[in-house]
Amino acid sequence: MKFDNLRVVVTGASREFGRALAIGFAHLGAEVFVSARTVEAAERTLADVMGSARERIHAFGCDLSRPAEIREFARRVGEHTGRVDLLVNNGARWLDGVELDDASDDQIVETIESTAGGTVLMVKHFLPLLRASQRPDIVNMVAVRGPDTAGRSTAHDAFYAAKSAQAGFADILSHRLRSSGVRVFSLYPPDFSTSDPRSVEWEGIGGDPDEKLTTQALFECIVYAVEQPRDCFIRSFHFEPR
Repeated sequence: MKFDNLRVVVTGASREFGRALAIGFAHLGAEVFVSARTVEAAERTLADVMGSARERIHAFGCDLSRPAEIREFARRVGEHTGRVDLLVNNGARWLDGVELDDASDDQIVETIESTAGGTVLMVKHFLPLLRASQRPDIVNMVAVRGPDTAGRSTAHDAFYAAKSAQAGFADILSHRLRSSGVRVFSLYPPDFSTSDPRSVEWEGIGGDPDEKLTTQALFECIVYAVEQPRDCFIRSFHFEPR
């Protein structure tokens, strides 16, 4: 199959985009290691996979705001495989509120720790497995990061702060890891349709220019970047809102 023998790690894979990525890569032949805040949530994604692809998905619990759980996740993946070819940092703790007082101090800190801190620690602890690969890639699902998207979102300021930190980390990481052959790229989509990989929508992108960007389109961008020759470094994908 297209990605037979590819080893993929996806965080935040219990629902929506992360779940779609895990299922999509598994159906393309990759072996996928998925995490969610609890192992029960991650196993729900495993239960949704149809056919032989189910045997290629492994579910783990990992709260990205807890460093010890990230270390344990990396250790357990290392027991299954000696390398990781693709790390997808998709997990993020959503926080609602257009006023600072809309969230408690603990919620603010947890959002920043899980989204920004979690991304940094995922890379740190999976980097040895990535460096063992002949085709290592890191994908960061940044999405929102600044005031250009604020008018269309109910996300709390702390969520924007976390995403901006994640974007800054991705930029410097791309520069510093390039010489070692580890490619780093990020996705900056606007609001998009979180279609199910088993649905009709997943089979093709609609022709209506007023439709939202689809999950399939984002998935195909990642597939495209991963398939490029190793001397091709794509730092980011930016999408115009419709």
